[in-house]
Amino acid sequence: MSLLNVGARALLANQVALQTAGHNIANVSTPGYSRQSVVLSTVQGQFTGGGYIGKGVNVDTIIRNHSELLTRQAASAASVSAGDAIRSTRLNQLQDVFAGGTAGLGAAINDMMNAFSDVVTAPTDLSARNLVLTRIDETAGRMRTAAERLDEIQSTVRYELDGAINDINTIAKSLASVNEQIARAKGSGQPPNDLLDQRDTLIRNLNRYLQTTQVEADDGSMSVFVASSQPLVLGTTAATLSIDNASLYPGSGDLKVVFHTAGGASIELNEGMLGGGEVAGLLRFNNSDLAEGRNLLGRMAVAISESMNTQHRLGLTLDGQVGGNLFTPIALADARGASTNVSGATIGLAVSDPTLLAASNYEISFTAANAGSVQRLSDGKFFEFGPALPPPGYTSLNALFADQGLALTITGAPVAGDRFLINSLQGAANNIDSMVYSPRDLAAASPVNATLGPNNTGQLKMASLKALTNPPGATVPVTLTFTGPNTYTRSDTGAVVHNYVSGQPINYDTAVPPTGWSITLSGSPAAGDTVVIGNALDPAYGDWYKRNAGNASALLGLRDVKMFDDATLADGYAGLMAQVGTRTQSAQFAAQVSEKIASQLEGDRTAVSGVNLDEEAARLIQYQQAYQASAKMIQIAQNVFDSLISSMGR
Repeated sequence: MSLLNVGARALLANQVALQTAGHNIANVSTPGYSRQSVVLSTVQGQFTGGGYIGKGVNVDTIIRNHSELLTRQAASAASVSAGDAIRSTRLNQLQDVFAGGTAGLGAAINDMMNAFSDVVTAPTDLSARNLVLTRIDETAGRMRTAAERLDEIQSTVRYELDGAINDINTIAKSLASVNEQIARAKGSGQPPNDLLDQRDTLIRNLNRYLQTTQVEADDGSMSVFVASSQPLVLGTTAATLSIDNASLYPGSGDLKVVFHTAGGASIELNEGMLGGGEVAGLLRFNNSDLAEGRNLLGRMAVAISESMNTQHRLGLTLDGQVGGNLFTPIALADARGASTNVSGATIGLAVSDPTLLAASNYEISFTAANAGSVQRLSDGKFFEFGPALPPPGYTSLNALFADQGLALTITGAPVAGDRFLINSLQGAANNIDSMVYSPRDLAAASPVNATLGPNNTGQLKMASLKALTNPPGATVPVTLTFTGPNTYTRSDTGAVVHNYVSGQPINYDTAVPPTGWSITLSGSPAAGDTVVIGNALDPAYGDWYKRNAGNASALLGLRDVKMFDDATLADGYAGLMAQVGTRTQSAQFAAQVSEKIASQLEGDRTAVSGVNLDEEAARLIQYQQAYQASAKMIQIAQNVFDSLISSMGR
């Protein structure tokens, strides 16, 4: 009987081994499957006078070929890779919005500025004026198109985030259910391998969206945490997540993940707490990359429209009228008060100097009604303001923002703890449009004329003449009469002697900011030399203003004004492309590196857990031979037993 028992045990053990090998082969292509192996042990031998006699083999358990460390490392690396990859993809879309070439916004801006050169050459040529208006309309149209595409990208990102959050909540529920099944199965004393594989697969799928950490309990269940400490799955209970607008500054466009506990409390998580995963990558793109793209486009729209509108209003049309706006004026939205503010103070915004605007959001924090700090969010730099604050601080909030090209109007009294967010450039380009439709309404002429005396004998030359206001203020011509190479008198100031410096502007009206006009002369005048500056609409000049292209020349000159971080208006778009391109290239590199790391770690994991068909085929042959030998053992035992019975029966 002992030989028969040994054979039967061997037969059953090899049958289990064959079945396990077949199970491995069947699941060779199953995602997340870990190769299983049979663990055999020797049955304790029976003691006899002649020693211990073996009693065969037992199947102790079936184990997974699994490394907990490699599984967690691979899931974490895959999470980082997924976040980097989706951010890189979205940044490529953002880069496409700001493409170069003839169809890009930069080409439209340069074409618009260059079109003024034809008007400077031929001020009365209506076709040249029409070309300018066409280019202005095209530039406005391309700005609106770019803004619309940014809106589309943002809508797609929000849709993708909502879908990812729904998947996360579904996976979390499935994890809680699998935890319950594993805890019950563990009571049998044997590992439920397929359930453990299923749970690992769910955790890996969850890490695709959000990076997680896991802690295993004594009952075999696995608790899963997000943002380092928030329990998404705690044993058999699953929490839920949602995507919502940032609660601190409602309507700012910033999105956050909201964690909802079973007790009903909600916790707001920002992307910096989430680690890797597609949700973290999309939030970073939306709150940082896309916001910067909107600010860059908004700054360009505001700076170009503000500077060109201001200059155009200083000119005269062909009908002698004061010029209007070339573009629709862009009103900056008020600063957003934080939801935690206790005062009713508000902050209104306007552009004071378009050449100083930064493509950035700002956060203002008050420590008193007239003191606090400002953080420029594009580079994280802090500025302090307060009464009598020594440099490099600012004595007032208005003085601080004057250096940022903005004028603030504060209504009410802020209190300590109040916070405000300035993101007024975000949607500035959405509604920009051209405002001049008739070529006659293009204000190409300067409202002031200047003529050098016909009898001048010195080396006096006119370097520039520009209007500071329109009308320029003077009702009668102003005559400058030089009494020597370094002095002159003015007809509007009587016998007062003024000092002359070559290249230094001479202004009409001393108001701050100056009004009227400004003329710059160069060279050395002789005594008796004169310069007459007068209103271009003075009847004495007739219709000369129609052939005057002074304001068109000034508009053309804006092309070379440093306006975008020390880049000229003409080169500003190239700088915008470079900023977006730098972000895109950095994200692409990060995605390549993280993908390589994730691939390597996944390879290490599958080297331990994956099924090798060649190995399984070899094991099948091994177990088949062992099974056949076990069957032969039973056959021999049966023959021996039959012979014994037969002999004893005689």
